[in-house]
Amino acid sequence: MLCRTANDLYWVARNMERAENTARLLDMAQRIALLPERLDRGKAQAAPWRRALDSLGSAQEFQQTHGRIDAASVVQHLLLSPDNPGSIYSCLRAARENARAQRVAITAEMYEDLNSSWLEIRRFDTARLRQDGLSSALEWVKTRSAAFRGITIGTLGRGEGYQFLQMGAFIERADWSIRLLDMISSDEELPETGEARDATQYFQWSALLQALSAFETYRRLYRESVSPAGVASLMLLNNDNPRSLQTCVGAIHQILQQLSGGESLEVARLAGALAAQARYARIDEIIAGGLEPWLQDTMARLSKLGDEIHRQFMTTGATPVAPPVLRQSQWQRTS
Repeated sequence: MLCRTANDLYWVARNMERAENTARLLDMAQRIALLPERLDRGKAQAAPWRRALDSLGSAQEFQQTHGRIDAASVVQHLLLSPDNPGSIYSCLRAARENARAQRVAITAEMYEDLNSSWLEIRRFDTARLRQDGLSSALEWVKTRSAAFRGITIGTLGRGEGYQFLQMGAFIERADWSIRLLDMISSDEELPETGEARDATQYFQWSALLQALSAFETYRRLYRESVSPAGVASLMLLNNDNPRSLQTCVGAIHQILQQLSGGESLEVARLAGALAAQARYARIDEIIAGGLEPWLQDTMARLSKLGDEIHRQFMTTGATPVAPPVLRQSQWQRTS
């Protein structure tokens, strides 16, 4: 497959997955902001909307550009801003443009779905958000992402193009499994027991599960009260959760083995090492050693894997134009 084709298909999937996870991030921030006792507890730097920006590594830049951090400005920036390359608006636009460049590599139904989503997001504005509500807009984004995923699975042949689409979706989802967890976990150190300290912390972790559409999955798999350790285990190490880190990096490793065609490639080795780390880790040992250092190390390894995927499959001397990779979150920028 041509490098440019691989690059465009990879970023079609990454942009659609990024749009969905940005919607889930906003959903989580909104849920936490509605709690009787908010995250800030008198500390402005821990307010939920700032934490949302911190998880993307953009809080300081946002404050310099926009001034005060509040719900309205953050929602506008992450949902509708054409100037923010990571906004939902920009992600849908980029996914559509990447797909348009590769019309012959995808099905007509896939392009029509992306084009429809792009045309619809252009009709969104502040007045519509006030009328319909933020939750309605976020559900629409998640539904459009799910629709594209379903159309892809149902209509596209299982060739290399399909593999690059799947790999893009899984590496983006793995990245966000860490970012969304970081928004809650980095607010304060977790006790080694992994239990919630108080009702506020309990509802924060519950809000994370609800934003990820994983509350019922948690109840079915763990059959216990929501706890930081349980949620972290579900998001990082549980292969029954389709959005967990272990599920994503395991799928990436399998895809890279197929794309390698039997060759011993460094990119497949990196993916295999990351998959093994997620498969054999234990949540009690992670918490005892510090959840944030573990997340920081895993994010760095994911970033290195993404760079190696790009180098191995998508470059021919000149680097293809691609959307920017999300910046590291707060604890990575300050370490």
